[in-house]
Amino acid sequence: MVIAKAASDKKALDAVILDMRKIPSVSDYFVIVSGTSTTQAKAIADNIVEKLKIKGEKLRHAEGEREALWILLDYGDVIAHVFIDETRKFYELERLWGDVPQEKFVEPRKKRLKAVKSPRATKRKRYK
Repeated sequence: MVIAKAASDKKALDAVILDMRKIPSVSDYFVIVSGTSTTQAKAIADNIVEKLKIKGEKLRHAEGEREALWILLDYGDVIAHVFIDETRKFYELERLWGDVPQEKFVEPRKKRLKAVKSPRATKRKRYK
């Protein structure tokens, strides 16, 4: 999911995706993430908006950007909730919507390139 990945790019914590499709709701999915400060929450929200804009998705509505304790980004079918830790713990949206399927977002591991020794490095002459 683009929103969770965009949040992860800014070091968001505990990304959870709630599948809201089986209950009467305003959207199909909620993506809930946390930052450790209002500055980080703003950076996470800004990155989500930027990445989705590149994908051609329009932001329908946004709230909470000034205080940045809880930033809501409404994309119609998906709503992103960007919290600071304390606010997320206070509202406990995952518990409130505990009867819907929830999935933790885990970013796929990036492939590590193996270090390859240069042929020149192994054939160096040593001078005394």
